[in-house]
Amino acid sequence: MNGLILLVCALLYFALGYKFYGGFIARLFKVDNSIPTPAVVNQDGVDYVPTHPGVLFGHHFASIAGAGPIIGPIVACQFGWLPALLWIFIGCVFIGAMHDFAALFLSVRNNGRSIGYIIEKIMSIWGRQLFLFFCWACLILVVAVFGTLVANTFVSNPAVATASIIFILMAPVFGFVTSKGVSLRTASIIFVPLVFVSVYVAYKFPLDLGALFGLEKEGVRNVWLAFLGIYALVASVCPVQWLLQPRDYLSSYLLYAMIILGVLGIVVYNPSIEMSDFTGFVVDNGTSRSSLFPDLFILIACGACSGFHSLVSSGTTSKQIRAEKDIQLIGYGGMIVEGVLGVMSLIAVIWLSDVSFAEAVKNPVTAFSSGIGTFVGALGLPVELCTVFISLSISAFMLTSLDTATRLGRFVWQELFSPSYTRQQNKENGNDNVKIDYVASRRKHGPVMNAVLGVLRVVRKFSANAFVASLLVLLLAGLMVFSGSATAIWPVFGASNQLLASLTLLAVTIYLFARKSHYLVALIPTVLMIVMSIWGLVEIACKYFSTNAVLTVSSIFLIFMALMLVLLSLTIVIRTIRYRV
Repeated sequence: MNGLILLVCALLYFALGYKFYGGFIARLFKVDNSIPTPAVVNQDGVDYVPTHPGVLFGHHFASIAGAGPIIGPIVACQFGWLPALLWIFIGCVFIGAMHDFAALFLSVRNNGRSIGYIIEKIMSIWGRQLFLFFCWACLILVVAVFGTLVANTFVSNPAVATASIIFILMAPVFGFVTSKGVSLRTASIIFVPLVFVSVYVAYKFPLDLGALFGLEKEGVRNVWLAFLGIYALVASVCPVQWLLQPRDYLSSYLLYAMIILGVLGIVVYNPSIEMSDFTGFVVDNGTSRSSLFPDLFILIACGACSGFHSLVSSGTTSKQIRAEKDIQLIGYGGMIVEGVLGVMSLIAVIWLSDVSFAEAVKNPVTAFSSGIGTFVGALGLPVELCTVFISLSISAFMLTSLDTATRLGRFVWQELFSPSYTRQQNKENGNDNVKIDYVASRRKHGPVMNAVLGVLRVVRKFSANAFVASLLVLLLAGLMVFSGSATAIWPVFGASNQLLASLTLLAVTIYLFARKSHYLVALIPTVLMIVMSIWGLVEIACKYFSTNAVLTVSSIFLIFMALMLVLLSLTIVIRTIRYRV
């Protein structure tokens, strides 16, 4: 076995998985191209925008990828490369891709609303609010952590800052050109080469604020944090086709190029496997001990199964799907490509000895860039330039995760203040009882309570404003960054992310069960993800019980929330069974 054989097997496996299991999932959910999508019905030029699948795939893939499919698999190799590979293979095709497809499909069939809205339809308004608040808290943490990572990257590698700014400035020009009738193919022929030229320009002219203005390292970091906050705010509220969508589309070509070059480099270099295939169920890296169960299923999220993907699928992507036939390509296919990237991450380090890997795993992004850069060097390209290019590509996608998470945080916060599904349905159906009940309630409450309710309605309307909702997410994320609490609470994020995936799968299971479909395709992954995520949270609560009260309380709260939703789901299943009988 060597890296080339492993890569060929992975590519063949993922291609077959997409065609056969992906096709089965599409038939199971009854994809119907004749049904108009929310992007077509609700087109508003801001959030609901029918989009060419080529553009949307790039936007979606850039949003879900980030550095996750690189960092997770490399860190998980501490248990050996074989367990990591098996989880990527099984998780990606049978759990993660199905999870992403289902979240996207259900959102498209529910007017582009989020998974929280769907959970309300299946469970209750309280289930929805609990789920949405959990999602919102996770997104604030994502914004805080990725904002810090990107700012630190700008400080340590100023060329990344130059490239990122060029991408940001190029995106609205691309959006303007395509909006004026220039075809996507023509615009891509012009702008995609400029993306790669900008990478070379950034490599030659790094934007080093410390050298330019005489700032200390911490000062440079704060300047970049402020810049990123302003950028994320603008990206969150402006029309998606003017900044977020074209920037992600153009940046996606960096990742495509990185994957293609990486594949060619592996083919030519043909690295041998020096790392141990299995090191044990428990490993000790000198500072902490890790167990294969549940840590493997929490470390590798992107590339196998990630709850964050459900927020992207049902938050932004579902509002841009122009036809239901695109759901398999974008939802299922996006995860498949992420699985390929996860396998490439394994190959980037498994050619190292166990001793060399123990040092390299301390900085997974550098380990990946160095490994793939070495392989690509076999093509005759400069190894140093290839390594820098790969680092720039990864950093570009961390920035994508930042702006997407901010926009998703805005959507979730607005949905927290939206009326219940039943009330919206009554309003859409013209049910006058809603108005009658409202008038009666005003007479019943009296002038004082009516005044209080009036103030609450104003607060609710103000809080749900797009600008206010985005600013709130960024301010809270900034508070976490500068207080250091984001770093302190980060250990719980991996388990909470997988818990989010399990709750989404739980909703999918009930959806299929209620329709007498093959619900086992969702039930088995649901049980696995719930067990592993709760197991991980219990371990965190026990580990930090006497040293970190925030982590302990957070873990216990998440466990409680998960159990409440599971119990609520069981009551719905029992009620459905009784109804059928």
